[in-house]
Amino acid sequence: MAELSRYITPHDLDIELESCFYSVSLVFAHRGNFTEVAILADASAEVTQTDYDNYNGGSYGYTLNIRIRPDLYVQISDERSEYAKVIRDEMIPHFPRNRALHEVLIQPFQMAPVGWQEKAKAWAGGVGVTNQGRVRSTNIAGREHDGLLFRSQPEINLYDALKKRGVAFAPLPIFLRGGENYQRLEPDFIVLKDGVFAVIEVDGDNFHPETPSAARARLKLLEDAGAYILRVNAITCSTAEFAETCADNILNDIATHKHNRH
Repeated sequence: MAELSRYITPHDLDIELESCFYSVSLVFAHRGNFTEVAILADASAEVTQTDYDNYNGGSYGYTLNIRIRPDLYVQISDERSEYAKVIRDEMIPHFPRNRALHEVLIQPFQMAPVGWQEKAKAWAGGVGVTNQGRVRSTNIAGREHDGLLFRSQPEINLYDALKKRGVAFAPLPIFLRGGENYQRLEPDFIVLKDGVFAVIEVDGDNFHPETPSAARARLKLLEDAGAYILRVNAITCSTAEFAETCADNILNDIATHKHNRH
């Protein structure tokens, strides 16, 4: 099966779809619409003509089909139509005169790899099943790396650096507190080192903003339970080389914290 083009538009439609997606994703990022950013960053898309009216020189109507990974589709399924409407409203100004965007549809799609049937059977038998990063959230984990989900490239860089160091850690784990005051939170990383339970948060990415007060409130459950909270700036993990230094600094900070604790 030949690989499909990522962005497909009719020959008579003057629109550069990837640049439109990029521009709209930046608008969403500035508004704090994390889920819409994740959808557009992951998407392949096709525009098809679905309507024509010959009144006053003629006008054309189009449907934008946005195709995303099935795991991301599941995360947004309950509000899929609402996200589609929000994306449509931001895409409308990018369409030329007499070319109207009438509808946006979000669909699950992923190219089938060789041998996918056997992998699917193994998954159905419980092999490789994980809930990492898959609980529905207002800040969707839209990037996949090494079979895991992440929210930004700096997080991926830090993951690779920590993995090299042989330390026990969990990227984007899910913590729940039951009872009347139910709470769910997803810290960026948990690192377990020499008896220290450390929460690592990556701050400052354009697509992952959070105020310090909001971050403290979100992590209070773990801090009250004895976790050591460490915050690193996304800039310090913006490249693989920077992330190597950042990982060393994190482990040194944990060692210092353990020493001071005693």
